[in-house]
Amino acid sequence: MPKLLKDYPIIFICLLLAVMLLPNLETIQVTIMEARNFITAREMLLDDHWILTTMNGEARYEKPPLPTWLTAISGIIFGVKSVFGMRLPAIIMIMILAVYSFKLSKTILKSRAHSMINTLILITSFYVIGITIEAPWDIFTHGFMMIAIYHLFKFFKSENTDWKHTIIAAFCIGFSILSKGPISFYALLLPFLLAFSFSFNYKNIKTKVLPIIVILILSLVVGGWWYFYVRLEDPTTFAAITSKETGNWTSYNVRPFYYYWSFFTQSGLWTIPAFISLLFPYLKRRVVHYKAYKFTFLWTLFAVILLSIIPEKKSRYLMPVLIPLALNIGFYIEYLIRKFKTLKDKRETIPVYFNFGLIGLIGLVAPFVLYFQFKTQLNNSLFPFIIFAIIVFTLGLAILLQLIKKEIKHVFLLTTAFFGALFLFGLPVFKTFTSDNFKPITTLLKTHKQKDIKLYAIDYVSPETIWQYGAKIPQIKQGNNAYNFPLEAEFGVLSNGINPKNQAILFEKYNIKEMAIYDLNESEPDSKQYKDRLINTYYYFTKK
Repeated sequence: MPKLLKDYPIIFICLLLAVMLLPNLETIQVTIMEARNFITAREMLLDDHWILTTMNGEARYEKPPLPTWLTAISGIIFGVKSVFGMRLPAIIMIMILAVYSFKLSKTILKSRAHSMINTLILITSFYVIGITIEAPWDIFTHGFMMIAIYHLFKFFKSENTDWKHTIIAAFCIGFSILSKGPISFYALLLPFLLAFSFSFNYKNIKTKVLPIIVILILSLVVGGWWYFYVRLEDPTTFAAITSKETGNWTSYNVRPFYYYWSFFTQSGLWTIPAFISLLFPYLKRRVVHYKAYKFTFLWTLFAVILLSIIPEKKSRYLMPVLIPLALNIGFYIEYLIRKFKTLKDKRETIPVYFNFGLIGLIGLVAPFVLYFQFKTQLNNSLFPFIIFAIIVFTLGLAILLQLIKKEIKHVFLLTTAFFGALFLFGLPVFKTFTSDNFKPITTLLKTHKQKDIKLYAIDYVSPETIWQYGAKIPQIKQGNNAYNFPLEAEFGVLSNGINPKNQAILFEKYNIKEMAIYDLNESEPDSKQYKDRLINTYYYFTKK
């Protein structure tokens, strides 16, 4: 392995993630979950709503505030309008997750090389990166919990009580709860504890009863104080939001028990190795550390089972499963690195050739397919595409050549480089595929300030729109079959679509002029990614 990777693995992990993710951090469009987080962070800074959190001026207690606090602090440094600054804390949490995955692996396996394999698999599992965009709270809650799990492992395996591990574990469990409630406790920590019980021995557990009680109490205090405070300060709103959120667990997005059984596909490039790593009877005699393999296998299995019990299911809820799964895949990859050159059984070699051969083939073919399919769009950014094409083609060719030589270690490292190249060089290319219909709302706030008029919303306006606008857009609400109109004689209105039944009410009191249509969709209208909720009509209202 490269010298930096061997001698300074933690620095290497952080540098790799920084190079892979930071240069294009602003490229991907802000998602609905990010927008909610960013708006709340903005209102923390502008309106001082640090504890009783708000979104667009209204109570926002659905998510606890720790990730948003960190986002707001980054906003202080980089500016409240900086998408880079707002996303940076989530990227740092990926680094923390990766570092503590490495540290846990190294503690268990006593092997730096094997631990690095596990960590590289983790950070190249697509959904580990994708979750920072789709649901940013998740990376915080699981990142903090991974720190806690590392220190709990050290605590359980030590002969004597080390209060350093006790205190750090307690605080990080609390921080995890303060990031997204008990989600990670249930989906990551509880499966870990079950797997540990079946795989390892607790050292002097009777003497550690007091520290365990301290961990439980301290983690509940650190993680629960915000919920308690909001419950006291705004009990009605908090109770309504809590009731709705807990009701979703049994009535919203309900899926059958087996919905998560294809969980290994969430690992992206590692789908086939993930599946094979779960064939316990096959791999248990081939790994170098049976107890550790049994532990990661059970950790993965228990996590999937516990998540399957909950009626509400979404693909992104599987993200914590990818953490022990990456460690589990690592045993299979380490076995291939050791033994692939001597393997004769085609049942073992064919899946390897198919998996990595397919990745290499994609690298060879993708540049040509993309160019011929999107020639017009790519002509507008030909230089970035040429760089992307050369690098992806070269990596694909190198993967195939090393695969022919049966150099699985090189194949593995080239595959991780291929994944990184897709982010580093691919995102600037795909950013040019922006639809001609795309019309951002970024300049409207400046226009309103110049004209000294306010902007309001009727019916629905998406969080992405409110974030991009740059300020709150108060809602003109209905009460007793009538709108509560603002006092101003003239004002702007943004709406995703005014209910036809309500248009007559509006026209009775106001002259209404349609000024513009803002479309925040970067994809084409015929695309599956096109969302009608990102289209807003801008009206100018003047009182009759």
